[in-house]
Amino acid sequence: MQIPFVNLQLDDAALREEIHAGIDEVIRKNAFAGGPFVAAFEKDFATFCETEHCIGVGTGTDALWLALLGLGVGPGDEVITVPNTFIATAEAISFAGAIPVFVDMDEKTYTMDPAQLEKAITPRTKAVVPVHLYGQTADMDPILETARRHRLYVIEDACQAHGALYKGRKAGSLGHAGCFSFYPTKNLGAFGEAGAVVTNDRLLKERIECLRDHGQKARYQHQVVGWNGRMDGIQGAVLKAKLKHLAADNARRQAHARLYRSLLESVPGLELPAEAAYGTHVYHLFVARIARARADMMAHLAAKGIGSMVHYPTPVHLQEAYRGLELRPGSFPRVEAAAQEILSLPMFPGLTANEITRVAAEVRAFLNAGQGESAYGRAA
Repeated sequence: MQIPFVNLQLDDAALREEIHAGIDEVIRKNAFAGGPFVAAFEKDFATFCETEHCIGVGTGTDALWLALLGLGVGPGDEVITVPNTFIATAEAISFAGAIPVFVDMDEKTYTMDPAQLEKAITPRTKAVVPVHLYGQTADMDPILETARRHRLYVIEDACQAHGALYKGRKAGSLGHAGCFSFYPTKNLGAFGEAGAVVTNDRLLKERIECLRDHGQKARYQHQVVGWNGRMDGIQGAVLKAKLKHLAADNARRQAHARLYRSLLESVPGLELPAEAAYGTHVYHLFVARIARARADMMAHLAAKGIGSMVHYPTPVHLQEAYRGLELRPGSFPRVEAAAQEILSLPMFPGLTANEITRVAAEVRAFLNAGQGESAYGRAA
């Protein structure tokens, strides 16, 4: 039996019917680019995130980029974030004309270490982008407090944290803006690419709406140089239908994580993901840490028909694309050490208890065989 890393098949027949009906309605009304189906989703997602406004855009990268532009971030500015993230976080900063400045992570949550933030601030710092990684928020109170003292904008990269809580508040609702990706594998995934910005700032909402539509507030009246960053109508209809099931799907992910934990908590050489006391983890990914022989562990799982991945093997500051920042190995030791050891195990709502049990049994078998020594030769 194959156990994929992620399975995007819809198991709920009722949901499938609702999505198909929504797509048919978009086709019938020819509402393909923006329009009423996107607006309906925006209203529902703002309510879900407990914010005043939601602006649907083309991708999560668009969301980050347009939020930065909408807040006036531009050439000469610095934006502080973390290097253990998908490169889109840094790309958005770069495409705004600003310079990404990195700080190291908290060792347990893999999110921004608030204690590192203050020392990274310079007179050129304009904003902070904490990344809510793997389904868990960063520790936002100290980040927000530091940002307030230095009059910095805070843009939450919540692309992996749909529905996660920080002290009872929804991810995305804490800073000046929250940015989401609806890439198909996310907790709330579209049938293609889509993203959104949520905010309580009406003026920011209006700026982003203008920027996503070629800089126009009225048809053919272009106030600024904008971009085609609209959400497709079909994606709006799909996301509106799937949003109704997000809380239940997140609860399934949390149950899967509890089962993984119960089966793997005593295995030597394995560190399970930490759940911060300040919030609720929604397990976009279940990321364990293996002290030795990760590549051989992945090979062992693959030989047994089990998918696994690494998120992310090369931190952003060590990518060729950011060689110009002149940051070398050793710049962020916590991030770099984790990048050598983290391993994402299968995690999706339709995963079964039997499948999780089988994954855990293979992880245990590999690690117990030699306390992390390679089953295929020398330890990696």
